[in-house]
Amino acid sequence: MNSERTRLAALYGGLLVMAGVLLMAIVYLLVSEGVYASIVTAVAPAVPASRLDAAAAAPALPTTDWARTMVLEPGQVAVAQKVGTVAGDAALSQLLTVSGISLVVYSALSVALAWWMAGRVLRPVGVITARARRLSGSNLHERLALKAPPGELKELADTFDGMLDRIQELVAARQRFAANAAHELRTPLAVQRAAAEIGLADDPPPEKVAWIRDKLIDSAASSERLIEGLLLLAVSDEGLRRRERVALDETTTAVADALAAEARERSITVEVTARPVTVEGDAVLLDHLVHNLVANALRHNHPGGTVRVRVGPEGLEVANTGPVVDPATVPLLFEPFRRARARRHAPGEGAGLGLSIVASVARAHGGEAGASANPEGGLTARVTLPTGPPGTRPPGPPVSGGRRSGPGTPS
Repeated sequence: MNSERTRLAALYGGLLVMAGVLLMAIVYLLVSEGVYASIVTAVAPAVPASRLDAAAAAPALPTTDWARTMVLEPGQVAVAQKVGTVAGDAALSQLLTVSGISLVVYSALSVALAWWMAGRVLRPVGVITARARRLSGSNLHERLALKAPPGELKELADTFDGMLDRIQELVAARQRFAANAAHELRTPLAVQRAAAEIGLADDPPPEKVAWIRDKLIDSAASSERLIEGLLLLAVSDEGLRRRERVALDETTTAVADALAAEARERSITVEVTARPVTVEGDAVLLDHLVHNLVANALRHNHPGGTVRVRVGPEGLEVANTGPVVDPATVPLLFEPFRRARARRHAPGEGAGLGLSIVASVARAHGGEAGASANPEGGLTARVTLPTGPPGTRPPGPPVSGGRRSGPGTPS
């Protein structure tokens, strides 16, 4: 019995056969208890009294209600008992034979019915198994779509279809990631090769050599930033290897101070409002999360714009002014290499990994990251993170309220 269908058929058939044997035994016992008395009661009045042997022993008369209402001779009762014994034995023997034959036929039908029932019950499992064996990267779009009444197997099939949906989305995301990563890495390499082959041909003057050198350095720096972003994304996707208490408000304030010079260069005002919040996680990854949010808010802004950073028990929120963003494209910005605007290959341009790293770090810490488009322009990004145990840091006023970094304002 190396299959579930055989085991189920044996179980169902065995139970049915046991029920049949038990029913036959009960019927046999009940019939054997009353068959002799019933035959004697029916036969005794029909025995002629004149033909009885007078010397026959006179047994005790029956004490049933019927006997008390009938007038019987002792010989009549004796003959009736002998006839009843022979007829009862024959009836029980016939009953046993018929019951045995019926039990054999019933057992065969029970086993066949159990086999059919087991196959019908396990049919969805066979469908799922066959589909799982055929699965490959080329037919992940196929689904079971099992048509069956609600039950455990229907729920299993629907769960399998849901798992295929998630796998298909993951495979598609990985394929897009590989294609985009190859494209992003190929662009700086093509620039470097063109600068070396074309710019350095025919003994160029020193001025052109210096320009080509700067171009190669910028291209190499762009490649380094891309590779660092990919490594950081891979590390955060693996999850946390260590956990410690991190003051998210202090990390945010430190990041804002570090980016104050860039804010002044872009003529952007940065306002930070941070209340004491402790997060259990990796301090380095959380620093990258905050840095990416604030840096994106600065770089996707316009001169004279504003960046508002708020930290509190509800999480981290970074809102900025800037160009109007289509709300339908906002969820796509959290995918690797997605940008709100077409790539311009400008110096210092990011690789399109900022928000994807933010989402990955948030997931690694058990939180979520999202964003919404502001009607007047720009984005509002929000990150929720599980805070530390209550009482790790006493509540208090904001660490820095209305902190501003901008033109003419000290950071």
